[in-house]
Amino acid sequence: MPDRPWKRTERTIAALLGGQRIPVNGRGDQPDVQHPWLAVEVKHRRTLPQWLLDALRQAEQAATPEQLPVVVLHQRGQRYADSLVVVRLKAFREWFGESD
Repeated sequence: MPDRPWKRTERTIAALLGGQRIPVNGRGDQPDVQHPWLAVEVKHRRTLPQWLLDALRQAEQAATPEQLPVVVLHQRGQRYADSLVVVRLKAFREWFGESD
C-alpha cells in the first residue's frame, strides 16, 4: 500500500529535523515526531492561508541577515504568551542546526 501524503510529509519532516516519525497506532499521546528536544506535530494541508504566507513574506523582506523572520499569531482575548510563532523550516534549521 503506498504512503499517504501526510505520512510521507511526517517522515520527511522528521528526517529534516533529525527525529523519527512515530506511527499513529503506536503514538498514544506522543507527537508525530520523536525528537530529543522538540515535540513536533506535523499538519499537512493542500493549501495554507494566503494571508499567513503574505505575513511571512513581509517578515522575510524586512529581516536583516542577523534576524530570524517570524510571524506571531495572536487571537483576540488570549494571553499574549499563548500566541503562536510561525517560521519557515529552512530558517529554523539554519538558526538551530541542521540534522541531515
